[in-house]
Amino acid sequence: MRIAETGMSGVYVIEHTYHKDLRGEFFKVFNGALFREAGLVTDFREAFHSTSVKNVIRGMHFQVPPHDHEKLVYTSHGCVLDVVVDIRPDSSTYGQYFATELSAENRKSIYIARGFAHGFRVLSDSATVHYMTSTEHHAESDRGILWNSFGCDWRLKGIDDDPVLSDRDRSFPGLENFDSPF
Repeated sequence: MRIAETGMSGVYVIEHTYHKDLRGEFFKVFNGALFREAGLVTDFREAFHSTSVKNVIRGMHFQVPPHDHEKLVYTSHGCVLDVVVDIRPDSSTYGQYFATELSAENRKSIYIARGFAHGFRVLSDSATVHYMTSTEHHAESDRGILWNSFGCDWRLKGIDDDPVLSDRDRSFPGLENFDSPF
């Protein structure tokens, strides 16, 4: 397992070592000692599993303090474009985003600190995404920003790439109208 910096303070891509034999393959998603050594949170309190079809965009989600959280995200089936945007006003990267592919094939995960909005777009026919968070979900603290308000290249090229979003995700304010609680 290798924890790689991304250029955004608090966001890391984790490259997993895997083992493959005639039974299939195996890899470790989380190692507390390595995370602690890198200064990352290791006390995850809740885990989620989502399945989505091609061109679904889920995001850009976060929870406001005091229920904000760190998040560890990986994909066990399919491929997604995983996106985080810095919503910490005092950060030198405020409003900037980082995007990377997470897939069952590349076996990468992403660690996201507090103060970032997170989302993803499904690039394959379907995808299964897993999230571990350092706090439990608190519905009244659940927020988001509009997926297309911060200049992200979501790789939408043609008519077959129209994104599928929930009404809730379409209703979020744009980054330019967002009053950050961080």
